Amino acid sequence: MNELPPDPPRLRAILAYLDQRIAETETVATYLRLQTAAVRQALTAAARQPPDARRRPPHPRPALQASAQQEEPSGFVVEKQLHAGHPLGPLGATVHRADCTVIQRDANPISADDGRQALTGDGKFFHACEFCRPDAHLGIPG
Repeated sequence: MNELPPDPPRLRAILAYLDQRIAETETVATYLRLQTAAVRQALTAAARQPPDARRRPPHPRPALQASAQQEEPSGFVVEKQLHAGHPLGPLGATVHRADCTVIQRDANPISADDGRQALTGDGKFFHACEFCRPDAHLGIPG
């Protein structure tokens, strides 16, 4: 970095900006780890199928139903976040138990470790569902 300003207010502003970028990068890294795990799981499932079954996919299922069915081993899913233009405003992604009945948008399966990591992070990007309380099931103090 080039010359830094000598005064504390500008240095604090720079530090706050850098901290925000780091937090955003960590959120992207968590999301990419979740997506990578989902792709690996799909690849493993596809490799187990006979070649004839791979050519034609089974009848389409809604994304939420497919995610919940794939998630049964760990029991947790992450629901996409609301975007800035949404009437409720931007909200972080929501972590649910896979059997939660209040999931409204597409959800991706996650492991218990990923759920725990997301819920113990900043809190700005992920939050626990207040209905199914995955944090309590993961042993995270509320």
